[in-house]
Formats: sequence, C-alpha cells, structure tokens
Amino acid sequence: MDLVKVDPEPNVPLYEQIAADIRRAIAEGEAKPGERLPLAKDLATVLGVNTNTVLRALHVLRNEGLLEFRRGRGITVAGTPERGAMLAKVHELLDFARKHGYRTDELIELIQGAS
Repeated sequence: MDLVKVDPEPNVPLYEQIAADIRRAIAEGEAKPGERLPLAKDLATVLGVNTNTVLRALHVLRNEGLLEFRRGRGITVAGTPERGAMLAKVHELLDFARKHGYRTDELIELIQGAS
C-alpha cells in the first residue's frame, strides 16, 4: 500500500485525510481483504503525525466496515468500499428506526417482511 500523504492545511482534518487515503488504497486493490496494515504508531511516525490522529482515522474505517481490529492479529482490511457504504446505510436505518421508537428486532421483522 502506498503511504498516505497528509497536507497540514486546516481545511480537512488530518485524520480524515488519512482515512480517505486508506479508503482509496482499499478501493484500488492496493490493500486487499485479509491484508494487515502497519501498526498505528509506525504509520504515525512515517506521516509525522500523532499516533492518536492515525488511530482516529483507523476507527472511522472500522466503523465503516473496512477494517477489523483483532487482538494478536492487528488491524486487517475487512471489506470493500461497497461493504462500507452498505454498513453506513444500515447504521443510518438503525438510527432512523430508533428515533421512531422501533427496536432492532422489530426492524428486522420489517426488513424480512419486505423481502
């Protein structure tokens, strides 16, 4: 995977720049599902940023379903951008359902009834 390039301009936070570049690497096949990423502290050193900045970017990608964190295995690529987009929509639907008083099991019933 080509290393991320960060621009210290304040328009886009560094963690978002890092997340975007890793997302792009996954989309272009530079980082494939199952492949391990370098340690956050190593990425931070190479990029010249704080480790917490890299960790924040990695957590964003984990929440999108693109990365998986496993004790003893490190951080691996879990999916594709399409999977990440699908998970984002799932989370959006869950939030919408909760705001309207639906429990997860009720939402599952609605989905199953619609398919």
